[in-house]
Amino acid sequence: MTAFDEVAASFWDPGTDAMTLPPLIPELVAAAEQQLGVTLPAELIRLLEIRNGGVVAEAWDACPAAPNSWAGDHVPFEHLHGIAAAPDAVEMSLLDTGYLIREWELPSPIVLLSGDGHTWLALDYRVCGPHGSPPVVWFDTDSGAELTVAADFRTFVEALTAAESFPD
Repeated sequence: MTAFDEVAASFWDPGTDAMTLPPLIPELVAAAEQQLGVTLPAELIRLLEIRNGGVVAEAWDACPAAPNSWAGDHVPFEHLHGIAAAPDAVEMSLLDTGYLIREWELPSPIVLLSGDGHTWLALDYRVCGPHGSPPVVWFDTDSGAELTVAADFRTFVEALTAAESFPD
């Protein structure tokens, strides 16, 4: 497992600013937490202060996991949604969670971190409550499967590794 600070220092793909929103300011965090009805993990905010969403560096684009529909040993994590200043932002944002929960018939309350519709990585507040420390859960909407991949966001980030390191 890699220390959070080490991952944070090289978390974002330096070769692209795709999916990146304008810089994060404290007012956006407060507005997002109010709209989402949850307290976001401090480590998530720290990453979004470095870059407000975008493509994750290849060194950190997968998380070890139990067998699932994606692979026998990991789930992908190719991007992380940022926090948009406006609901009509061009790039997807954490603030799109409510709409996407309804669209893809996902459980609530969760906050979608990354995904494509068929699969999602999310902060799952169902057990810990809106101000607790949510686990990171993989959702497969096609099969209805759920898989906890980390006990909390910090543990998730520290477990990240390169997808190419998995044999599957």
